[in-house]
Amino acid sequence: MTDKDSSHLTSSAFEQVFLEDRPLIDTRAPIEFQRGSFPSAINIPLMTDAEREQVGICYKEQGEQAAVALGHELVSGDVKEERIAAWMDQVKRNDNTALFCFRGGLRSHTAQAWLSSRGYHVPLLDGGYKALRSYLMNSLEECLSHLALMVIGGRTGVAKTALLNQASERLRLPVVDLEGLAHHRGSAFGKRAEPQPTQINFENRIAIELLKLRNGAHQQVMMEDESRLIGRCALPLTLQEKLREAPLVILDAPLEDRVHHSWENYILSNYREQIARCDSDEAAFTAFADSLKLSLANIRKRLGGVRYQQLSEVLEAALVAHQNGDPEQHEQWIEVLLRDYYDPMYDYQLKSKQRNVAFRGNFNEVLEFLANAIDSAA
Repeated sequence: MTDKDSSHLTSSAFEQVFLEDRPLIDTRAPIEFQRGSFPSAINIPLMTDAEREQVGICYKEQGEQAAVALGHELVSGDVKEERIAAWMDQVKRNDNTALFCFRGGLRSHTAQAWLSSRGYHVPLLDGGYKALRSYLMNSLEECLSHLALMVIGGRTGVAKTALLNQASERLRLPVVDLEGLAHHRGSAFGKRAEPQPTQINFENRIAIELLKLRNGAHQQVMMEDESRLIGRCALPLTLQEKLREAPLVILDAPLEDRVHHSWENYILSNYREQIARCDSDEAAFTAFADSLKLSLANIRKRLGGVRYQQLSEVLEAALVAHQNGDPEQHEQWIEVLLRDYYDPMYDYQLKSKQRNVAFRGNFNEVLEFLANAIDSAA
């Protein structure tokens, strides 16, 4: 477990920490945690944002000793007891919990010492967040250099994510769902009710998924063909290059099926998510409608003024019908958008980029091809 003693987890243990999704306590301030942390980490800070700011100002003006003294003054008495109690509750629920702060310094050492005084001996992660983040980014590069990718492409609405889910769940094939990790359905209309992860968290999630697949002795991994951005999450540069160079498997489906699939995923599913998130049906529909209109507005320049205005009118009529109990009218503007905008754009990009197309077929044909291709690579 350690290279030192039971109070520390060194870099040699980092891989196992991520493979096991080991519970972690991030003792950094909330503002630091919000910028990025790790999927198995919970933020139970030593200091609040305001307390950390005060200590930082004191450090600049009076030096380290005065700053440490101020920190102990701010986090004392009942405040100190509340923070220790929160750490203890987490450790009681997960007895293999580990601690970290930014560099494995004073904050995590303080939390460890206070917990130890209450009989809870919790190890620290050497180097803290900075070392863990560096390890993951290095692992991402290493994994991508050893793993072969098989990329699933196709026009909008062909059910690429559903295909990957089937490959993973039914056939147990190695898959990384990039859109799932980005919490976005792709395309201009892919925004979901809950926010996307930060860029740091997105990259960390990809790295951990790849680490787990490599540990499972997989040689080839499937992903959906993505552009540089999934919503506002950018793919790591090395991954972008690997996706462009990888064999492409194109999934085909009739326009009618793609319209219906898009309607179910971008309309019905998004609306259900808003209902679960909002306080009332009225607020949910307003948020849902505003999101659709904003998504259409975001591609206004590429649509052109006339086509944008026409689609806006059809969308407005569909929203009125939806609010009155008929959501199926959305299929009208979805069909126009797929046929006249997304399809020509995808076909042009496929032709201009001269991709290495390994196979093309319908849902079942592609699924069968993937099962055979991955089996032969294993």
